[in-house]
Amino acid sequence: MLPGSRGRASCLAAAVVLAFSLRSGAQEPPRAFIDGTEPGWRTLGESDFAGVNGNPDTWTWKDGRLLCSGRPIGVLRTRQKFTNVEMVVQWRHLRSAGNSGVFVWVPDEALERLEPDKLPEYGIEVQMLDHGYREQYEKQSGKKGDWFTTHGDIFAVGKSKLTPFPPLSPDGSRSFPRKDLSRGVGEWNHYYVRAINGELRLWVNGEEVSGGRSAEPRTGYLCMESEGSPVEFKDIRVRELP
Repeated sequence: MLPGSRGRASCLAAAVVLAFSLRSGAQEPPRAFIDGTEPGWRTLGESDFAGVNGNPDTWTWKDGRLLCSGRPIGVLRTRQKFTNVEMVVQWRHLRSAGNSGVFVWVPDEALERLEPDKLPEYGIEVQMLDHGYREQYEKQSGKKGDWFTTHGDIFAVGKSKLTPFPPLSPDGSRSFPRKDLSRGVGEWNHYYVRAINGELRLWVNGEEVSGGRSAEPRTGYLCMESEGSPVEFKDIRVRELP
């Protein structure tokens, strides 16, 4: 080896490693993580919500967190209606196979005289489903659980309408997430929802995964869902948009 060639070889090898690292890093898309602390955001607390069809102990607040027993099935609504809005919320299931979600754009008529153990017949659901749900569903129903995912499905409920973004569920009614990003039972998940001009998009733990457009109706309440299993929410924040 010629004098000085060892040093030049070492520098070249280091440059190659650095270039490879930069190229590898460039393959990872940047994450748009929004935590709701920017100007215009406000935190929703106990006084911002109203009961609909639950029991006194269905929804309770403790240390700024919203706890849901899961019984009876039903919803808790915001006191305010929204048209164009952003929302962030953290959630975690406390039992395997837990089922919950947030309903967006729920009108008055869907909540009037809503009986316990029933859900509104309007709204766009932002689903929060634990990974154990598929196994439970297939065991109890004897059917294949291929019509839903546990990573943030978006779909119209009842009489509401939505054109979901692909990829789609087998029947075309749901926007399936493009990536599997949600965490399992006992772990906190972060959702960022942007609902504007009838279009709704969902980010799960920092990445956009699903959504839809042409929603009708596109004004209404935000509703937290109780659906049979204990679930916990925190850092519920909203920002109204023009």
